[in-house]
Amino acid sequence: MRRPVARNLSLLAVSGALVAVGAAAPPSSSGESRESGKSGERAAVSAPPKSPVAVGYGGAVSSVDPDASAVGVEVLRKGGNAVDAAVATAAALGVTEPYSAGVGGGGYFVYYDARSGRVHTVDGRETAPASADSGLFLEDGKPLPFDAAVTSGLSVGTPGTPATWDAALDAWGSRSLGQLLKPAQKLAAKGFVVDETFRAQTAANQDRFADFPASAELFLPGGELPVVGSVFKNPDLARTYAELARKGTRAMYHGKLAEEVVRAVNEPPVDPDSGRTARPGDLSTADLAGYAVKRQAPSRSEYRGLDVYSMAPSSSGGTTVGEALNILERTDLSKATRAEYLHRYIEASRIAFADRGRWVGDPAFEDVPTKELLSQEFADARACLIRDDKALTSPLAPGDPRDPKPCGSGDRAAPTTYEGENTTHLTAADKWGNVVAYTLTIESTGGSGITVPGRGFLLNNELTDFSFAPAREGVHDPNLPGPGKRPRSSMSPTIVLDDGRPVLALGSPGGATIITTVLQTLTGVVDRGLPLVDAIAAPRASQRNTAATELEPGLYGSELRAELESLGHAFKENPEIGAATGVQRLPDGRWLAAAEKVRRGGGSARVVHPSS
Repeated sequence: MRRPVARNLSLLAVSGALVAVGAAAPPSSSGESRESGKSGERAAVSAPPKSPVAVGYGGAVSSVDPDASAVGVEVLRKGGNAVDAAVATAAALGVTEPYSAGVGGGGYFVYYDARSGRVHTVDGRETAPASADSGLFLEDGKPLPFDAAVTSGLSVGTPGTPATWDAALDAWGSRSLGQLLKPAQKLAAKGFVVDETFRAQTAANQDRFADFPASAELFLPGGELPVVGSVFKNPDLARTYAELARKGTRAMYHGKLAEEVVRAVNEPPVDPDSGRTARPGDLSTADLAGYAVKRQAPSRSEYRGLDVYSMAPSSSGGTTVGEALNILERTDLSKATRAEYLHRYIEASRIAFADRGRWVGDPAFEDVPTKELLSQEFADARACLIRDDKALTSPLAPGDPRDPKPCGSGDRAAPTTYEGENTTHLTAADKWGNVVAYTLTIESTGGSGITVPGRGFLLNNELTDFSFAPAREGVHDPNLPGPGKRPRSSMSPTIVLDDGRPVLALGSPGGATIITTVLQTLTGVVDRGLPLVDAIAAPRASQRNTAATELEPGLYGSELRAELESLGHAFKENPEIGAATGVQRLPDGRWLAAAEKVRRGGGSARVVHPSS
């Protein structure tokens, strides 16, 4: 018999949201405008307000950015569905979050269809050039320095975001791409108000942006950082969006725009006086013309009577979150102390990451045992490693999901390879009950640093998500580069169903910390009884089969740290982990949208018709 967990989740969501509903109303649409002029000009009005939670009818959108969330909600208000709203929001994020996402990147799209009750996914991950091999990031037999690999043409994969939009709209949308790009095109042309996060991210990239004239002209107007409160415009991106609106996303993969992307990758447009050496890539127009998204079944696991759907490989998000949930299934975390809960959560994550590293890669190239990784039998065999009185140590050896043996290993231990930590996530729901969880990225903050001249968007550095060399000599690494191969991802857009109906959808940026952020947020709501907005805001811990678990300051400076250290846990501080967004369906049919309260300056949760 299934437990009525979802009803409890909904009630908790309401109790945590009522105090903030008054702040959830959309900003005025009275025609207020910002001053026109060049990028960097002072704003005539302040940026739209942000609210971390909103409750109401007609649908919901949650993202990190108020302009983008407002675009999505307006699509819903005019009769568009969740897929339409997600694409329009993503296009707007390409304007306001250009260091995290855009048409030069890729991502994963998870969709719940209310009519059929089924969950669908689109794998829009970037792919390596056909010429790539396992030595893509080796030079003289040794791995390239990571920074040198990132800021180069070598790091750029064939973008998948435009094709993702096209595939999602073709299958489930109700509006044309041209209609949905218009708000983002207008936003790029008229500009948005620069906030502290945008300025800080620009500052972090200032040195390398300055070495690429197209990037410097766009992001460092007059050679200076954009001023907080000024209006940032991107007329080149507005023209690119207008072209995609007229010609369709085919323009990204064929013709002049495709040729310009290839030229920027293979002949990185570096200032010759900068002294920077940016290694060329080997992308071809055939690579772009041959790109295709993958429509595939989602990953699926069960937890406390709920069905948890996410991305199957090439992402490792669904299998790793699902395995960790299965490991935790046999423990009643609702009755655990906070230290006991964190101990179990950390250990489940450590184990799941050990198995991820050994088994998950692009299934077109690797024999990935997805079903076995998500089996309760395998999880139970791995859960026996966890002790209440002593922490495990990393790197931990993986198990063998094809032949699970209690506490057994399937190979020697190997360290977890590095993965960049920037991305963006949005969630959307409509009045018909359709839901989208969509994570998209250009990988590191600022991607490769290469702006396609005259086009207004940065190219990704997604190929640095590959292992540069085997994580451990003599141990099979499923994530080495290969021709046309998709690098392993940690993106974990997740939709949770109860008896076939959606009760929760969420996701986060953060590289490999995406997995732990989604896992901790889910267990915070389901097991710890936190309202969604509070589960998102809670201080985070991230263990990824590494020697030390990363803790945000709220945990690093608490008494819990000493209690866990007494069990043998080791910690290091990370100032910020992830930036989640989510939506939740309430028993009376209302939607609750939730976002960050503080991280990345706070997120923006919106509903079509706010209510109290």
